[in-house]
Amino acid sequence: MSESSVFTHKCPNCGGPLLFDPKLQKFHCEYCGSSFTEQEVSTFEDQNKATFTDDTFTDSSVSSLEASNPSDLSADQPQDTSHSLEEVGLFLCPSCGAELVTEATTASTWCYYCHNPVVLTERLSGKFLPEKVLPFQIEHKEAEERFLEWVGKKKFVPKAFFDKKQIQKLSGVYFPYWAVDAKLTGDLTAQATNLRVWIVGDTEYTEHSQYAIRRAGSTAFKDLVKNALQKNLTDKMVGAVQPFDMSAAVPFKNQYLSGFMTEKRDIEFQEMKNEVEKEFRQYADGLMTATITGYSSVSGVQSRHQLTTLDEDYVLLPLWLVTYREPGKDKFYYYAMNGQTGKVAGVLPIDKTKLWLWALGLFIIILNLGILVGYLVS
Repeated sequence: MSESSVFTHKCPNCGGPLLFDPKLQKFHCEYCGSSFTEQEVSTFEDQNKATFTDDTFTDSSVSSLEASNPSDLSADQPQDTSHSLEEVGLFLCPSCGAELVTEATTASTWCYYCHNPVVLTERLSGKFLPEKVLPFQIEHKEAEERFLEWVGKKKFVPKAFFDKKQIQKLSGVYFPYWAVDAKLTGDLTAQATNLRVWIVGDTEYTEHSQYAIRRAGSTAFKDLVKNALQKNLTDKMVGAVQPFDMSAAVPFKNQYLSGFMTEKRDIEFQEMKNEVEKEFRQYADGLMTATITGYSSVSGVQSRHQLTTLDEDYVLLPLWLVTYREPGKDKFYYYAMNGQTGKVAGVLPIDKTKLWLWALGLFIIILNLGILVGYLVS
């Protein structure tokens, strides 16, 4: 059984928990009101590493079930059949000592009792250490306002979907992705035809010109973003809020996770490598094909592309999420917002009562107009 470090980033002034502030792009203490840069927080924690290790890391290290073997458990210990041992982990909050139960992919969260942010460092170390993180640019208040504005434009959304309790469920989450760069060389051949028709006097002339086309060159692609979390494979909302401006990504520091949920990857790049290479070849093929213009018809297109460079980075990208469960049903609805650009996507529930009342009102209006027109005509 493994040990996991769990800690909360502390304010250098008062020891309160630090939260990352997307608006200031600094780390803010809600107790004393102080703000610090990432460099200031890192310097403080490096200088007090021994203190943090003694008071925070060691005392809050507990056994994790995510790598356990069933044989390690007592035979008479009750087992939760809804989760396998690979799906949950048990940790202690470094602030209040409460037990935290997490999914295997959770890397940062909140304590359910003291509400302090905690980071599970083991899940973001070794091969699971991200190369980059794209910090949130949109703060919670702005995300709420945009959510209300977006939902307010929808006529038939149930009131419960955007009441105060629902808004409080708006969560900032860092999701894992692979950002892939590639360089390719290739060539393309095709046959093309031009048809020209003109008339001289009473005679019509037709000219057919045939061409052998060849294109060759190199292409570079940067930051193709691919999902690295299994449970997001069927959720189109996460993909629908792309793209992200990866030029704003910074070298990973777990301080940026403070105050947000974080998921670690469970899809390795090797699992998608063939599909990614195929996608790059298709993009390169499309770029070359797009240069063939000005012909009446093109046929026999053949292309070959060779990948010369393929580099992948494990990155964490920001999203604001709301999940809504329709009362009395197991159907879930999702709202997602890009935490950097504010782009939104969602599938919203429909209040059928509102819809029927609106349809009935429209029918009555049309019926009355029809009666009025008939009366005026007669």
